[in-house]
Amino acid sequence: MADWFGDLDALNRRAPNFFAGRPVILDLSGLRLTREDLDGLLAELAARHIAILGIEGAAPSLLDSGTPPALAGGRPAGEISTPDESAPDASSESEPPAKETARSLILDAPVRSGQTVLHLEGDVTVLGAVASGAEVIAGGSIHVYGALRGRAIAGAAGNPTARIWCRRFEPELVAIDGLYRAADDLDPAFRGQAVEVRLLEDAIKLNLFERG
Repeated sequence: MADWFGDLDALNRRAPNFFAGRPVILDLSGLRLTREDLDGLLAELAARHIAILGIEGAAPSLLDSGTPPALAGGRPAGEISTPDESAPDASSESEPPAKETARSLILDAPVRSGQTVLHLEGDVTVLGAVASGAEVIAGGSIHVYGALRGRAIAGAAGNPTARIWCRRFEPELVAIDGLYRAADDLDPAFRGQAVEVRLLEDAIKLNLFERG
């Protein structure tokens, strides 16, 4: 848990107001926590001004009226296959492979406006859309099998090889390892297309790929 908070604090140092006023879904899948552990975790998050909208993956016995509500819609999974690119960049052969992450989170439901999904232990896959005003924050890569209209922050735990894929590119912001581009800074030629976002020489690079 100390390492997890270390990653979270590193993210907060890069963007001190990153979580201000943004509700977060806390994924506890695979963790064996007592109620005392959970209370301590929530207290640590509250001390960092992180508001928890709901909790996934916790034993029902841990949750009651004094905790955020249980939420369904995500499940841990193995490695996620990535879409093929129609015209891979020539420099991609020399790029290091994406860092393997501990586990991935699959969300069966869309991410609605005002929601934040935070998963620093691996990739996040959204089988629906990410609405305007919503955020997905992953320690690894982000896969959106619908429209990306909100904010996608990949590599948030310090992973410059993380990437973002979406079937329809209409984001408010994309970021990888602390480097970001807002909608106004993105090439409009990519809007509405199937797009891969990656870092190349410390800059955000966009590539088109086939929807398949």
